[in-house]
Formats: sequence, C-alpha cells, structure tokens
Amino acid sequence: MAADLDVVNLFIIAGGTLAIPILAFIVSFLLWPSALIKLYYWYWRRTLGLQVRYADCGGYRFCYSCRGKPGMRPSILMLHGFSAHKDSWLTVVKYLPRHLHIVCVDMPGHEGTTRTDTEDYSIQGQARRIHQFVETIGLNRKPFHLVGTSMGGNVAGVYAACYPSETCSITLICPDGQLLHPRETKFDNHLQDLEHSNYTLNIPLIPTTPEEMEDMFRLCSHVRFKIPQQILQGLVDVQQPHITFYQEVFMEIFGEKSRYALQEHLHLITAPLQVIWGKQDQVVDVSGATVIAEELSGCRVDLLDNCGHSVVMERPCQTAKLILEFIIMQQDARGSKKKSS
Repeated sequence: MAADLDVVNLFIIAGGTLAIPILAFIVSFLLWPSALIKLYYWYWRRTLGLQVRYADCGGYRFCYSCRGKPGMRPSILMLHGFSAHKDSWLTVVKYLPRHLHIVCVDMPGHEGTTRTDTEDYSIQGQARRIHQFVETIGLNRKPFHLVGTSMGGNVAGVYAACYPSETCSITLICPDGQLLHPRETKFDNHLQDLEHSNYTLNIPLIPTTPEEMEDMFRLCSHVRFKIPQQILQGLVDVQQPHITFYQEVFMEIFGEKSRYALQEHLHLITAPLQVIWGKQDQVVDVSGATVIAEELSGCRVDLLDNCGHSVVMERPCQTAKLILEFIIMQQDARGSKKKSS
C-alpha cells in the first residue's frame, strides 16, 4: 500500500512539475505572444549555431548574426526585406551547410541596428550604410556572395553596381522597386490608391491590427495558411513601436529617389547574377525577372511555381538549394578560367 502511495505521489509531483511550464506557456501565449515570438527566434538562432554580434563605426552600430568562418567557399551576406530583420533568414540558413560563413545583418534602422532621424533610408543610402558595415567587419577582404530579398534585393543590386570589386556573385529574390515594363500587381493598385489619397490610407505592408496583418500575409504569400489570432496580435505588438519608422522608410524606398534605383544601376552590375522569383508574386510582378535578364546577359533566372513574394518563407529549402548551386557553379567556373589561363 505504501509503495502504491509512493507511485501516486510520484505521478502527482511529476504532473505538477510539468504543469508549471505548460501553464506558463499557455499564459504567455494568451497574454504576451510577442515575447514568445522573440523567444522563438532566440531558440532557432541557438539551434542553428548563429551568434548575434555588434559592429560599431563612428557612433553607428550594426547588429548582425553570423555562423562559421571564411573558407574555400565565398562568405554570404544576406539582406532582409522591408520591416523585417536578420532572423527572417533563419528558415533559409537552416538548409545551408554549417561550414559556410554566413552573415545576416539588420538593415539600417531595423531591429538592433542604429536608427536616427537624419538617416538616409533611400535605396542608395542603405547601400552606402551596408558598405560601411562590410568594411567594419572586414567582410570585403575577399569577394563575397550577396543575397537580398524584396527591399534587401533592391539594395543588393545597387550595392553590387556601386562596389563591383567586393561581390563575386549576387542573388536577388523578388527585388522591389519599379522596373521598366513589368505588369501591374495587386500591390501596385494599392500604391496608386495611396498616392491618390495623399498617403492617408493605411499602407498594406505596415499592418496595425491582426486583421491587417492577415491581409498582408495574403498579399505577400501564395500559400494560404491559418495563423492563430494570438500570433497575429503578437506580430502586431512587435511592430507597433516601429510604425512611424516603417512609414518613413516606406516613403523613402517608394519615392522618386529610390523607385527606379535598381533599373538605373543594372547596367553597372558586373558580377554573375541570379534572380529567384515567385510566379504568383502580388507585390512585384514576376515579369521583372525578364527585364533584369534582358539587361544582363548570362543572368540565371529561377521561377518558383505556387509561390508569392515571400519566397524565403514559402520555399526556404528550395531557395537555399538554388543559392548554393549558383555559388558552386560560379566558383567552379572561376576555377576553370584560372586553369585555362
């Protein structure tokens, strides 16, 4: 009988021990979903072996995460999109070999990187800041592979044009900005409505409610999935303190100074270029890939079926595979040229 009581007590203690973290998780999920989202990113950085670091230059601080050390393959610098952060690359980094040197930086003013009222957040201004970052951490000791998605793709293209000796190859994923002759998208219609209203309407890429957050996911993703209301609220809560800043950046990157930045710099890009685009992109039409390929001979174009603007989120494994294939192909081509010469 005493033994039976011991077993019962053991189950009660074990159940109570497990109930505490489970209850804490449920309460956190319901009351502080934004805290859980941050914890999620922290967990996956740790799991994938990424370390968060800071680089200071003249009073300006860059926040970035990195994994590995420079080796035989070129280092990879990854630039995220508008209103995102370095952790948005975690889904892709998961499928890249651990021996590669990978650097994911928070774009100017985003997440842990310095935000100032006097900063130039135009595409050209951001490219100059990223160059400052590259010089600060010494990433340009030898040419690296540059990857950018959406706004980051626009910046990556301008960067490669302005600093050609620093990039050995480039991958642009659904780069934003306007290119000559692409078809209009659902987002283009939103932009026209915004301009006609003198920007008094809500900006689709800056959601302020769970409903608007869900609408943004529908706009950016072809894949339809149901996101719990608590998670949507958590994502809104994370963005809420930065709304004014995002509005400022939006006006900069879609203003006259930046709108055609990529188009105007395409002819200056000399490094081998890869373009990855979702065929169902509703933000920047996939026809932009053809415009880029026509401007740059030898450009590799990879179009993804049943995929929208959020390629990194919708097709992380395929994206990592395509990037790695391109890097290896370019490195092999350079090796062949050296042998023949």
